[in-house]
Amino acid sequence: MNAREFNFDGLVGPSHNYAGLSFGNVASFNNVRSSANPRQAALQGLAKMRELAARGFAQAVMPPQGRPNFRLLRRVGFSGSDADVLARAYREAPVILACAYSAAPMWTANAATVSPSADSQDGRVHFTAANLNNKLHRSEEHVQATRTLRAIFHDSERFVVHDPLPPVPAFSDEGAANHTRFAQSYGAAGVEFFVYGRVEFDPAAPGPKKYPARQTLEASQAVARLHGLDPARTVFAAQNPEVIDQGVFHNDVISVGNGNVLFYHDQAFFDEAETIEALRRSLGGVGAELQAVRVASGQVPVADAVASYLFNSQLLSKPDGRMALVVPHECRENAAVSRYLAGLVASGGPIDELVEFDLRQSMRNGGGPACLRLRVVLTDAEAAAMHQGVIMTETLYAQLVAWVERHYRDRIEPKDLMDPQLAIECAAALEELTRILGLPGLYDL
Repeated sequence: MNAREFNFDGLVGPSHNYAGLSFGNVASFNNVRSSANPRQAALQGLAKMRELAARGFAQAVMPPQGRPNFRLLRRVGFSGSDADVLARAYREAPVILACAYSAAPMWTANAATVSPSADSQDGRVHFTAANLNNKLHRSEEHVQATRTLRAIFHDSERFVVHDPLPPVPAFSDEGAANHTRFAQSYGAAGVEFFVYGRVEFDPAAPGPKKYPARQTLEASQAVARLHGLDPARTVFAAQNPEVIDQGVFHNDVISVGNGNVLFYHDQAFFDEAETIEALRRSLGGVGAELQAVRVASGQVPVADAVASYLFNSQLLSKPDGRMALVVPHECRENAAVSRYLAGLVASGGPIDELVEFDLRQSMRNGGGPACLRLRVVLTDAEAAAMHQGVIMTETLYAQLVAWVERHYRDRIEPKDLMDPQLAIECAAALEELTRILGLPGLYDL
């Protein structure tokens, strides 16, 4: 069937700030408590969406979540008026206040895991919102993520949006950041690839020693069952625990796939040879041949891959059958990575073009191009059935830029989080956004 991959990019929320809440994310920790620019962050993300849409790629917007999360603050004992809650939280528990203000939902790769209709037993597109229970500031995102996905993909004959997995360590789930799909074409039956960092019920299984592993095998297996995937076309692989301890907190920091291409670092997987062979076998079963683009440690050390987010890039299929790699500016600024990429596009392989964006605001908080997007493969009929108001067009781009310039601050520091006016500004911005996107009642503000 004719199908396209839509990239749903997270629209950066008006509370974007650098609180350094994500232990294990090196960039996030390095920029803790520095000044952030929400307006610039949102405009950088919108510029990326606009350019990719203009180049003919299917592009859509995932709206931000409501912040601050007063429900969280009140559940942990802060009471009184909203202003009282903010003042007391800032005084007594500033880290919890920062969690309530986190704009991390901008990284929609963590919003859910998605399986297209060509892969599912019932012929529908399946979504499972990620529980993100490894970090407090992300652990309640699934509530709004589920609500948003059901608002956009509301046709139950074509779409299924599952509730998140139980929020316990055994089912720790971080969504599409640890999942990708391979197929000869988007509309063909494919192979779904789940990467995990920890096995809850096998103490002998390998695991990191310094930083937490955020995805369990048990969670990945549960999502595959919920989505009705064929076991013969589903591959589970262990991430290399040594690279988790070097800041590779999600698999999309060390590998990325698209079509029949896997672009990966030689240190990405615990058993590289077996992982590649398993993908080759499964893809062979659907008449496709894996093209593995392997980056050796001698070419790009893990530290450089993490610093530049080389693999936290987007692989996009072009009409000529080749692929473009969407990278942040930091890849050009890193000598080893820049040198490698120059050779990559000249090599005659499947990746023959680089598309570079300035995503500095997101990068400083620990998220690159791949973090910012949720991939959703849709047939023409499914694309027509989803809510149309989120599809990126020149008109929508202009409306959103004007909206950002009306509502977003150009500077947020930690002390600003206790300002009641910031909370009022955030709520007003989202109220107007629902009208722009045609999604009334999206938020429970």
